[in-house]
Amino acid sequence: MAGERVLAVDDEPRYLEIIRFNLETAGFRVACAASGEEALELVAADEPDLIVLDLMLPGIDGFEVCRSVRERSGCPIIMLTARGAEEDKVRGLRLGADDYVTKPFSAQELLARVEAVLRRARPPEHVARSAATIELGELRIDEQRKEVTLAGREIRLSPTEYRLLTCLAADAGVVLSREELLTSVWGNAYKGEDEILRVTLWRLRQKLADDPPRYIVTRPGLGYMLTAPTL
Repeated sequence: MAGERVLAVDDEPRYLEIIRFNLETAGFRVACAASGEEALELVAADEPDLIVLDLMLPGIDGFEVCRSVRERSGCPIIMLTARGAEEDKVRGLRLGADDYVTKPFSAQELLARVEAVLRRARPPEHVARSAATIELGELRIDEQRKEVTLAGREIRLSPTEYRLLTCLAADAGVVLSREELLTSVWGNAYKGEDEILRVTLWRLRQKLADDPPRYIVTRPGLGYMLTAPTL
């Protein structure tokens, strides 16, 4: 994991320095941007492996940066939000952010979130041993290529969205609880964080045009299940 490139975006110099110092100490290569405009220029010039993005930026804010990046890339994004700013957190997740860290944060928390998101961006180990293709109705998941198509049209997913979809697909037809999904996709540290699961499922359904739900079915009080649509 060390050596991967992280772009840190924040207009507060002390936070940029905290992020840069701690991630470089852990072996990451870190570039810094103090504005949304600078961040988009750096992403266009050389896309990083991950972006740590403050939402409250002057000029082009973090929401617009997230939206712009998501239009052309699945680059993982961790957003930085103010404590208690639930609306900002949900808005950022809906725009495609993969995770969030609340200010003020500890070095250990930031590093754990960065490592977790990068880990989710990699193919699971079993994919290297088996090039599985899963088909449910018109939905096709090619695990070797990490490619998802619906009725022959490619669906671009973020690493977290893809990981959630393949987790559901691995047990297609089986109801998985919120706790199972949070642990399998995000890790043990995310138990109880239902909001990040709910919003990521919402994004998946939007991209699969799954409204009303045909593929990702909610079982109230139990969890979620991926299934082929019934005629």
